[in-house]
Amino acid sequence: MDGSSSGEVRMMTRFSAGVLAAVLGLGCGGSRADFIGGRVEDTCDAAWPVCGSMAGCILGPESYAEGRFPGQGRFIVQVPEASTVRVHFFLEDAVAAGEETAVTFHEEGCRSRIRQSLSGRTALELMEKQGELTREADLTGVGDHLIEFSSDMQARYVLKVEVVPQRNR
Repeated sequence: MDGSSSGEVRMMTRFSAGVLAAVLGLGCGGSRADFIGGRVEDTCDAAWPVCGSMAGCILGPESYAEGRFPGQGRFIVQVPEASTVRVHFFLEDAVAAGEETAVTFHEEGCRSRIRQSLSGRTALELMEKQGELTREADLTGVGDHLIEFSSDMQARYVLKVEVVPQRNR
């Protein structure tokens, strides 16, 4: 082998290593696409009556919503039986942690509520460690449940929900 072909081999080896690294990087978990899966975006621009007010959408296992913090939102989750409802946020382009991020789960008819809040720093730390921010509550009533959320952090979010019947735990 002469000097020029050995240089070509080294260049091809570096190129192959670079391509392999890029392909492996694409396969890593924690991406927006992995978070969304096969769900379809709901723009949450409707007006669904719930608890004497209006929510922008009904989210379930086949849908997701996205938006920007700081801000707040509200949506409906339909619960067919006593269930654990999990709200998952995937955060992007976080610029500032803010002071507080909160999720409020209402029982059907808003007869009671469960509010969970986190400091902005804790919310971002959970996102970094787990790849998403999740809050959950056990809801016993059957029917439409209002879920409200708010945050003063500066970031974009993708939101999805999961309803797990308590009998399946």
